Amino acid sequence: MPSVPLDGDPVPADGALPAQATAAVGQRPFGFYVHVPFCATRCGYCDFNTYTADELRSRDGGATASRATYAEQAIAEIGFARRVLGTADIPVSTVFVGGGTPTLLPPEDLGRILAAIDAHFGLAPDAEVTTEANPETVAPDSLARLRAAGFTRVSFGMQSSRPHVLRVLERGHTPGRPEQCVAWARAAGFEHVNLDLIYGTPGETDADWKDSLRAAIGAGPDHVSAYSLIVEEGTRLAARVRRGELSPPDEDTMADRYVMADDALTAAGLHAYEVSNWARGTAARSRHNRLYWTGGDWWGVGPGAHSHIGGTRWWNVKHPAAYAARVAGGVSPGHAREVLDADARRFERVLLELRIAEGCPLDLLDDAGRAAAARAVGEGLLEAAAHAEGRAVLTRRGRLLADAVVRDLT
Repeated sequence: MPSVPLDGDPVPADGALPAQATAAVGQRPFGFYVHVPFCATRCGYCDFNTYTADELRSRDGGATASRATYAEQAIAEIGFARRVLGTADIPVSTVFVGGGTPTLLPPEDLGRILAAIDAHFGLAPDAEVTTEANPETVAPDSLARLRAAGFTRVSFGMQSSRPHVLRVLERGHTPGRPEQCVAWARAAGFEHVNLDLIYGTPGETDADWKDSLRAAIGAGPDHVSAYSLIVEEGTRLAARVRRGELSPPDEDTMADRYVMADDALTAAGLHAYEVSNWARGTAARSRHNRLYWTGGDWWGVGPGAHSHIGGTRWWNVKHPAAYAARVAGGVSPGHAREVLDADARRFERVLLELRIAEGCPLDLLDDAGRAAAARAVGEGLLEAAAHAEGRAVLTRRGRLLADAVVRDLT
């Protein structure tokens, strides 16, 4: 897949979108992503747009961004989004607050951001509202306040149950704390709870990974996400690997760990509905992520957040102080944007829909792609029954080689 350019076309100061982008607004699922850029510390493997200072000032001594004022800035962008999208009825079906560490903000601030979305756009009656949370930043009371503010789903970053693995990741929580958080969330009234896991950390053994899976399953979440470790350039982890202090992740080991996860989670009643996500039934699936995977519309609020409306994609300025200055001035915080042509949109549909359990329609493929799909069935990478019904659906072996399958089909 072509990488998103650092600089695309300029975003107009008033944020106006091309007419073709807004023509069907309200007819596709619509959600909000809210990025909270603050963390208490930066994990060694993380390359997300996050900042550890409580308060950040622009380089020219101008606007200041802080945890204390962030909710107001996010609310200002939500109002800006309403002006850009006009008066069309656009009920919000999903909201996802990520980061960073959203739960460094008081639950009441997160609740005010959610209330602004509801006031400007209207939350659908069955809206899914998720926040990510670091286990060390929540307690029974704060989870109860989040639930009272309207959040329906919470996602805890567990990563591993093994102390030495957490140390390599520089992950700042106590082993056992995520499992305790699941119990607290249930007691607070959260019906849907996710745990995030990472496999393939240098020094992690098969036994370590099995222990993490047992601990996660035993905590009783209805959703588990498991991701292979990616050593991202510019992170402290990448520097340690480059110096030879740590061994890089091994592809064969990663494949074995994925199979272990799929076996354990499936046996526990959590079934794969996307390459890296398992849920206990349809209701437990992440509807917000599905919006991304199936070409829905979303507005990304906050520094560095990405948005997509009707084939136009843009991304905000990354530094919180620059973002604060833009929204205070009533202009778009967008840094740059791109308008996807028909070929790019078709490619992305195949790339993303192939990852989900339903797969993608074969009629999205050209003649060469359909021929490649037939070969992939013979190689055990796509399911034969789904192919006969006109869809490309990955087998488990295909999930292990998903990127290669996409390349062949497109």
